[in-house]
Amino acid sequence: MAPERESTRERTPAGATATTRTRPRLDQPRPPRRRILPEYDPEAFGRLSERIARFLGTGRFIVWMTVVIILWVVWNIFAPHDLRFDEYPFIFLTLMLSLQASYAAPLILLAQNRQDDRDRVNLEQDRKQNERSIADTEYLTREIASLRIGLGEVATRDWIRSELQDLVKELEARRDGHVVFPAERSERSHGRDADDR
Repeated sequence: MAPERESTRERTPAGATATTRTRPRLDQPRPPRRRILPEYDPEAFGRLSERIARFLGTGRFIVWMTVVIILWVVWNIFAPHDLRFDEYPFIFLTLMLSLQASYAAPLILLAQNRQDDRDRVNLEQDRKQNERSIADTEYLTREIASLRIGLGEVATRDWIRSELQDLVKELEARRDGHVVFPAERSERSHGRDADDR
């Protein structure tokens, strides 16, 4: 049995099944598929839903809705009998109001979702701006600290004045015959350095 398997392997070259099957090319875009539902722009639909939701949340909508309902009821009560289109239980009015509510609720939810997405983006931008501000503040704090350390090593006017006064006293002492040792002078100036800082 083993020699038969080897002979069948030799008869079918490797990759023969791959050449008979057609593969889609990856370097070319796919042909457009036919869609059952009509296409629409989700961004335009979202903007329209926001406009409708904004209008539904105004007093103007409530006033217009109230006027339409009052006219509907008055017409169907006081109009001639053959011109009435919705009799007393006003079933058609109830159907119209429930239809309006069934469309208004998803439109309001869609508008709220878009607003939540915008708020999320704004919060992310604010968070990044706060991180940059904190990093800038920390950098400036480090720079101010290094400047303060650097200023501690700078010779101040009082320190230079005290050093010059010491030198003048030393020169006067030498001129008068008194000798001031440099170690004594450095100890005195060291004490003044600490006081100046």
